[in-house]
Amino acid sequence: MVNINQDSDSTISPEVQAAFNASVESVFSQYHRERCYPGLIFRQGKRTMLQINIPAGDFPALLVAKPATDDDPESGKQRPEVPGHADEIKNYIVEQSQKKKPWILGTLTANVSQEKIKILQLGRGMCIVVIPRGVKLEITDGQHRKSAIQKLIEGDESYLISDDDFPITLVLEDDADQCRKDFGDMAQTKQLGKALLLSFSVIEGRAGITKKLVKEVKMFSNKTDKIQDSPRIQKKFIYTNNYIARAVSCAFTNTPDSELQDNDVEISSNALANCLNKFFYECKDTTYIAETNINVITPVELKRFKDECLLGVSVGLEVLGRLLYLTYNKDHNYFDEAKVSQLAQIGWTKDNPLWENNLIRIDPNPKNLSKRYKLSTGANAVIDAVRTVRNKLGWV
Repeated sequence: MVNINQDSDSTISPEVQAAFNASVESVFSQYHRERCYPGLIFRQGKRTMLQINIPAGDFPALLVAKPATDDDPESGKQRPEVPGHADEIKNYIVEQSQKKKPWILGTLTANVSQEKIKILQLGRGMCIVVIPRGVKLEITDGQHRKSAIQKLIEGDESYLISDDDFPITLVLEDDADQCRKDFGDMAQTKQLGKALLLSFSVIEGRAGITKKLVKEVKMFSNKTDKIQDSPRIQKKFIYTNNYIARAVSCAFTNTPDSELQDNDVEISSNALANCLNKFFYECKDTTYIAETNINVITPVELKRFKDECLLGVSVGLEVLGRLLYLTYNKDHNYFDEAKVSQLAQIGWTKDNPLWENNLIRIDPNPKNLSKRYKLSTGANAVIDAVRTVRNKLGWV
């Protein structure tokens, strides 16, 4: 935990502190039967708002969500609760807390009529907010966070957040239509893409391994889009974080969505980085792209690679990951080099008959002769492709 600086240059004199504490304490004593919180007053969008922090234990009695029903959007002040999302937030807090790692939830927004509470102004925008026990704060934004916190407080793992506080922006508003509009306005934020979310993920599990591979594998370094979910070819990106993350999961578990929480990032990333660097160097379809500085490669060359080679698209990386899984020795954490070399030699361009009727469907009457090959990306196509390669190489 970060210690608040107590140096003399940043500490108010004991006399001023004592006077302030005495004045504030008298307020808390007067309203000891109510809920009192230090607050800040500010104005935004032609309304007065308050910023307060409340202990986790106050959530069940103080905050209430009024989500709409599925068939009547105007029946509540926010969207219907998304099944499972509150549990995802709860699990995130539990997992981080049990690992003694930092975690954070964004500020919740709630509304209340100004007439229902008392705002005792201390000056300079500071105040004491008094909320009578019968008054509820109605959530405008943050219903899933509220549900997650409440589930934790009411469950056996309440000790994990019993000493935590949560910020609330309190809008002094009691018009239901305006509250619904506020929710809609706050929901305008564009959802973050998977690639960008992975860039901001913690350095552990699949996210940590992926980040290291993007730096250490020549085929990925400076050729991976860390922001968009589709690679921006105009910026000379071939892959995205989420392309590589799926391949990473496949290489270690044969499934594309495993988070690999039990994998040691350093050991696993080193093993897979060495394997991939060997593969991309030995594969004639990728040697030039992997070994050449991205500034030298032309946009035309990159486009041709992505159009002609399966290893330039997500499904190709997924198939590679699943095939590498067949070479992986989990007990000793290494990929069989001889088998990796075999994979590098099979031919990864779309015109290889090996991929016909699994990843590639050939149009017998194409309108454009340069686009005869149709790419299949479904799960069955991936499984069939892996089986075909395995049979060709004679792998049991």
